Amino acid sequence: MACGLLDQTAREVGGRIIAALAASFRDLDLAEEAFAEACARAAAVWPSRPPSDPPAWLYATARRAALDAVRRRSVRRRLMPEPPEPTPSVEEAMTSDEALIPDERLRLIFVCCHPVVPAEVRAPLTLRLVCGLSVREIARAFLVAEPAMFQRLTRAKRRIAQSGEPFEIPGPEAWNTRLSAVLSTLEVAYGKAHEDAAGGSVHAGFAREMLELTATLAALLPDEPECLGFAALVRYAEARRPARLDETGAMVPLSEQDPTLWRKPLMTEAERLLRRAADLDRPGPRQLQAAIHAVWCGRKTLAEPPRWGAVLRLYDALLDWRDDAVVRLNRAVALAEVAGPAVALAQVEGLNPAGLTQFAPFHALRADLLARLGRVGEAREAYDHALALDPGPAERMWLERRRTSLATD
Repeated sequence: MACGLLDQTAREVGGRIIAALAASFRDLDLAEEAFAEACARAAAVWPSRPPSDPPAWLYATARRAALDAVRRRSVRRRLMPEPPEPTPSVEEAMTSDEALIPDERLRLIFVCCHPVVPAEVRAPLTLRLVCGLSVREIARAFLVAEPAMFQRLTRAKRRIAQSGEPFEIPGPEAWNTRLSAVLSTLEVAYGKAHEDAAGGSVHAGFAREMLELTATLAALLPDEPECLGFAALVRYAEARRPARLDETGAMVPLSEQDPTLWRKPLMTEAERLLRRAADLDRPGPRQLQAAIHAVWCGRKTLAEPPRWGAVLRLYDALLDWRDDAVVRLNRAVALAEVAGPAVALAQVEGLNPAGLTQFAPFHALRADLLARLGRVGEAREAYDHALALDPGPAERMWLERRRTSLATD
């Protein structure tokens, strides 16, 4: 019971506590270590004496652990903030209902996308501190080796510590400069929730939260088409969730989902947001991604064939904005239907960045294309690679079913 309470509390408020400690002590490593120490103490104490206010207990214990660490390092004067000004502290501002950004998690994401952090590391750093993703999960999401991502995060935290600049709540004039990193963070966080069709992973809550966060962001920045486009994308994707599992609990691929099970109110809301974005006449990658989802959500029944040609054309347009391995993998799914599996396989095998070896969809797609070309042994091996990457239960069931079918095809 206490272990479950600790896990839930850590997931819900861990990012908030780490960010508040980082703001106070200007040391991200110290903040993470202090929070980890508080969780370790909670694991020892809570089973016999559960606290009446678990978040407050964790924050107070983590702050004491941080102060103890400062004293042990004998550098308290350098790490502690200057004497407080009459204005509220960062921690107080973050917990105030009068803060400029009304959603707490969204506030923290804006805070952590600090200009002192190199642009390419802002999203990974925020995912680590605010969303609680492991270095391994972040490395897989950005298709880089885990040691390389660890070094990037370490350098970024060191740079913040050396700069002496506190994390501050940005005013509206600073939102646009941080928007790209904020959207990238939200994309990866939502991707972690969406990749688990069964919704049972520790990150499953991001799916529900993302509906709220994107609504807040679209209201804050109603003239930013990429915010509107991403909000539409999330709604299209969440509208399809009821059709993502079959009666056995296995994942159902998008092309095989029953459109009559999709949630129409979310699709209607997504269409409204995407039209608002289009009216602003400033296209961007997230609007194109939402448009791809819109094509899929245009199907009315399973008997209606997917519009593979339209999907492929939109992916071709997306490449002008975002030419990366994940986009090309998704494009290859449509390419296989339009030009054949051999053409698609050549495209997939031509990618081959090192990060893809730890990306299960790469192996699953390659396995499917190999199987369609009759290369059963290679397909079976590719499915084994995908299964070795510890997919979610619904995805594992589907992959195992596909692998088993190779023996009887």
